[in-house]
This record gives sequence, C-alpha cells and structure tokens, in this order.
Amino acid sequence: MNCPKVDKLSQYVDNLLTVREHDQIYAHVKSCDDCIRVVEAFQEEQRFLKETLQTPTLPDDFASIVLDKIEPYEQKIVRRKSKPWKRILLSAAGIVLALGLTAALNPSFAQLIGGMFGTEQVDEGLRMATESGLGERVNLEVTDRGITFKVEDVVADSSRVALSFQVLNQNGKPLDTHLNLADSENKIIVLDQNGKENNRLGTGWSEGSDYGFIEFSLREQEATDKLTIKFDLVELNGVKGNWKLEVPVDLIENKKLTKTIPLNDAKKSANGVVVNMKEVQFAPSSNDLSYETSFTNEEQALVKEKIQKLEEKFGEEKVNTSTSYGTAIQYHIENEEKKSIYYRNNSLLEEKGEHDSLRMLSGAGEDMEQLGQVAWNESYIPQKVNNKLTFVLDGVFKTVPSDFSITIKPKELKKHPVSFEYEGNFITINKATIQSEFSLRKSLIPVEKETIFQIEMKGGKEALSSELGTWILVDDKGNTYPTNQSGSILNEKDKNARYKLNLNLKTYDLEDIPEELTLHLLSVTRYYEVKDKWQVPLY
Repeated sequence: MNCPKVDKLSQYVDNLLTVREHDQIYAHVKSCDDCIRVVEAFQEEQRFLKETLQTPTLPDDFASIVLDKIEPYEQKIVRRKSKPWKRILLSAAGIVLALGLTAALNPSFAQLIGGMFGTEQVDEGLRMATESGLGERVNLEVTDRGITFKVEDVVADSSRVALSFQVLNQNGKPLDTHLNLADSENKIIVLDQNGKENNRLGTGWSEGSDYGFIEFSLREQEATDKLTIKFDLVELNGVKGNWKLEVPVDLIENKKLTKTIPLNDAKKSANGVVVNMKEVQFAPSSNDLSYETSFTNEEQALVKEKIQKLEEKFGEEKVNTSTSYGTAIQYHIENEEKKSIYYRNNSLLEEKGEHDSLRMLSGAGEDMEQLGQVAWNESYIPQKVNNKLTFVLDGVFKTVPSDFSITIKPKELKKHPVSFEYEGNFITINKATIQSEFSLRKSLIPVEKETIFQIEMKGGKEALSSELGTWILVDDKGNTYPTNQSGSILNEKDKNARYKLNLNLKTYDLEDIPEELTLHLLSVTRYYEVKDKWQVPLY
C-alpha cells in the first residue's frame, strides 16, 4: 500500500481509524522504516503529553461552592451545546461505525425512554430501533473503590449491538466515561453462543455527556443468536480497582425483524470494472448493502502488465509496499418517487461536500485475493416508511498504474516554480527543502532530530478529474526514494473554478538536496460516469 499520510498515522496512533485502515497501516508500518519513525514520534509525543499535562481534578462540590458565593446574581441553567462524539477503535479486526448523526426525535418519546438512546447522542438508526421496542433497560452494575460502573440500556438487532454505560461516584454523580482501552489494561470481550469472540468493537464518549457508548457490528456473523459482553476494567476515572461485569444479549426474537433480500449476483461491466451485487439487509437500526467490485479480465491483465514495468524500473519492493490498485463505484438509491434516499459520494465529484455519503452510517471495503477485487458493505440509516428502493449505478472508479513523471531542479524552484497539468489537475511545484523535525522520547537525550526532504505543491483540481496517488523520487544519480504524501482538497474554488489543492511529499532518506530530481507518479484514480444508468431493484 501507499505510505499513509501523516494525519492518518496520527489517527492510527490515537486509535481513531476504522479497523480496515488500522490493519492496513499496521501491516505497512511493520515493514516501513519511514512510517515507523513517524509513528514512534507520535507515540512519544502522546506519552510526553500524558505525563506532563495532567489536569488537576476539582472537588465534586466545586460548582455549588462557587454558586453559593455569587449571591447577588440569579442562578441560570445553561444548556451545553451538543458536541460530536469522539470514537476510539478497540480492535484491529473490526469496523468502527459512525456516530453523531442528528435528527429530530419526538420529545415525548425521548422523555418516555430516558437514558442515552432517547437523545441525539446516538444515530437515528439506533433511536428508531429503540422506538421499535428493541431497547432494553438492563441496569447492571458493579462497584469498587467507591466508583460504580453501570450498563443502563442495550439496543440489539441482527446488524449491530449498542449499549450505554455510566461511571458514577459514591453519591451517584456521573464521572468521565472514557475507558482508555487502547492505553490501559481495561478489556471488553464479546463472545457468541459458541464462545467465538467478536472483534468488531468500538467505543465512544461525548464531552459533557453523562454516558459512554459501546457498539459492535454483527453484519458478518449471521449465525449469532446470543452474546455475552464481558467487562474486565481495572481503571475508571483515574482510580485503580476491579470492575467485572457480564451483560447477556439474546438476539433470537430481534433477528426476526430483519429482512434479507438476495440480489442473485446481478452483474454490470463498465469501463473495465465489474459490479457484482450480493444482498441487501433491512434491519431496525440500519439498511446494509453488500456488493463486490473488480477489474474485468482484460483490464486486470493490462494493470498487471503496467505494474510489472514499474517493478522493473523502480524495484518490486518499493512499488508493492507503497502502492495499492483497486476498484470502487459511485451510486445512489432512490424510492418509488425517484427521490435519492441514499447517496454514495466521492471527493472526485462535483458538489463533493454537499451530498457526501447521504445518510450513511458506515462503509467498509475488504481486499480479496484477485488484484483489484474488493468486497464492500455499506450501512445506511433505515427508512421510517417502507418503500420500494432501487439501486442506481452512477459511475465506476479505477486506481491503476500511471506513467506520468516530471523533472525539477529543487534549488531553483524558489525563483522558477515548475507547473504541470495532468488529467484535470493544475499544479505548481514551488518549494523543495531539507528541514528538521523533532520528536520527544524517554532517554538521556529526550529530543531526537530527524532530517526530512519535503516537496510542496499547490494548485487547482477540476470536478471529475483524476486523483493523484503515490509518488516516487529519483535523483540525478539514479537513487530512488519512496514518499509519504499529505495534503488536502478544499471545498473552495479558485479564480478558474477549480477546487483548491495542497500537496506535500516527504522522504526521510535524502540527506542533501540534489541538483536534479524526477517525480514519478505510480498510481492514479479515475472516475468514469455510466451513461446508461444500471438499476437493481432492492425489493
């Protein structure tokens, strides 16, 4: 795969990625010295901050003491603004589902159900499942060291299980619910009726909320009838202790509310990409669509041939470890009135920020054995009213080898920037510098200096233009250097009506700025609109 962007490595260290992304980066980092250095720098920084920036804890009655002192002023109730949920990945084998989607809920129902699942802190699908009677008030708790861990509600159907919990002091006042599963010995284990562990687990918390949240996916475990969620917690709110709790979940009756429709491997081939529809599942908390994408036989042979040429030119290891080639699609799902209910978008498209993945809860793709073959499962908020839905294919994506290259003289860029145009990308290379970055570490010398060669580019990107992938550098002596890429495409246009683009390439192997350097683009993602819209009934 490509060397991940720096922000992705930061999210990897902070455990904020989906499981697929986490697995890919984990496998890549093990064999990439450059990324190992970046990850270790983030880890040392994280440890340093934890050790030096500890916030003192105020007494429980601090607020009331302050208010008692302010007698001349009338006390007012201030409602906190809702803030997005933060998510943390617990396992390297699952999917973290999206949180924070907001929608109006009948106030009377929210008051009736109470607790977290009657609020906007969970997605609309979970609230609808609760409203359908799938929410269960369990109120299981365990207390140690004056702190109580309490599981209040569980919502479960055939697609996922979610539960809310609280951490309470001896007076019943809610405390911070962050379980810190990544950096502590706290454990949560989910077992099915056969003792098989479910690793598709995620957790979240919201600033200002009294509740924590745990969720895990069942989309690939259709045979699951019963679950046991085992909590083995040794630290809560900074206090060491022992909190063990088991929460049983019976799915037999709830699974009857799910309807699965096989799509009989309906196939469509367009521009070298094959789309193979698998099934659609309608559950109370989500609608899930499963399908596969792959190269046609002819396209796959052509891609393999081009990859072989790149390997001969730059080395098999450097090409294979830094570059990924594959397929994907763009589609929407519409109701009987031809209104788009769900929309799967991509940043290459026009209006990229307005309809991006409309009503999507989560999406994941898993690479399969064949080059370019990907199994997709995408989950959406369910419809309140049953309707005949139709899948409509809008276009296909291909990430394939590129033969584009451009030569620069790094020391002359300041006075003579180099511009190029490639498949709708209008870019200027304006700077190439050697710089030092510092990382914190625990040693006699706490600060480590690292030399980095960085190329900076800016420009504009037309709608539907290709997306530039992985680059490799070759100096005037014939030495090759892999790069880490970072940057952004803004939802803002320049004077030429192109989306503004920033791109940075970094390599850790260049000690001195070469007189001449050639940038080779190894991969490019292209979008092809399907003129004859292919439709598949989902009913």
